Amino acid sequence: MSFPEELLADEEEIVLHLRGHWKAAVVPAVVLLLAVTGLVMAWVLLPPTEGGRIGLLMVFAIMLYYGSRYGLLPLFGWWTTEFVLTSERLLIQRGVLVRERRDLPLNRVNDHALTQTLLDRMFGSGTLVIDSIGDQSAVLAGIPAAQLVQSTLYELIELAPEPEPVSEDPAPAADRG
Repeated sequence: MSFPEELLADEEEIVLHLRGHWKAAVVPAVVLLLAVTGLVMAWVLLPPTEGGRIGLLMVFAIMLYYGSRYGLLPLFGWWTTEFVLTSERLLIQRGVLVRERRDLPLNRVNDHALTQTLLDRMFGSGTLVIDSIGDQSAVLAGIPAAQLVQSTLYELIELAPEPEPVSEDPAPAADRG
């Protein structure tokens, strides 16, 4: 997995580059396999009559819908989602044709919480929710090595410079006299 270096600022380094845990691809892959198996079974078992061809077309349409909706689309979404933790920010990137990229500066992070189910703990994955200044949050669902990511994030937040305070007072007016 390579990440475009032109997206990084000067002196910024990639610390972790992750994709969702492989367990997120298991159910869509099984659905896709079942859809192909159902189509092959219909092709082999249905008679070569007019009714059999109509039945095969119906099975093809149903398997195409379910295979693409619950198989291909989730697999494609998993494959095209990247989480990049750099020395200065967290980048979340999704999509190929329509690319969505979200940056979260580490010096604006208020809180981060890790949630792991029993299955997540067995596989070492989890969901990391990161809250930042301004009521924004990022949800990293199904990340691998979740505890490592959380501890690395904590270390990077401690090293990140404090955000510059925003002054609510207008700048003093220059003397005109």
